[in-house]
Amino acid sequence: MPHVCSLSRVALLLAAAMLTMSHRNMAGAQSAATQSKTMPQVGSLARGDAVLFESRTLKKTGDDITATFRTVFVKPAKAPGGEWFGSRTVVTVRCKAGTAAVKENRYYSDAKFTKVASEKIVGVPGYAAPVPGSVPAIAFKHLCPS
Repeated sequence: MPHVCSLSRVALLLAAAMLTMSHRNMAGAQSAATQSKTMPQVGSLARGDAVLFESRTLKKTGDDITATFRTVFVKPAKAPGGEWFGSRTVVTVRCKAGTAAVKENRYYSDAKFTKVASEKIVGVPGYAAPVPGSVPAIAFKHLCPS
């Protein structure tokens, strides 16, 4: 009988370890789910990166609609100086003209979007038809009703 008890104990320890790992994975999923409620996913890029809309940033001025979109990289991108885990892009669209312009772009070196690795603020934005599959194209589709 001690042999059976020993096996049961091992099985119990193994089950507890698996449950702990599962709980850790679910905590990350819950964090992502919470984020998606405050920032709904409005599209994805070709490699599967989720594009989220930061609704609290929406501003309308005349024909211009400006908002921030966050891209969460499925796999961190290799860049000089380290890895990038995602980006925040400020886009302005002009629905009637069918154009969009990127005003700001920030890349982050951590998954929590707290450490800016690269930042570009455009002095004079160039408006053009958005490139299909890009963040500005996803922004245009989301902000401009058909």
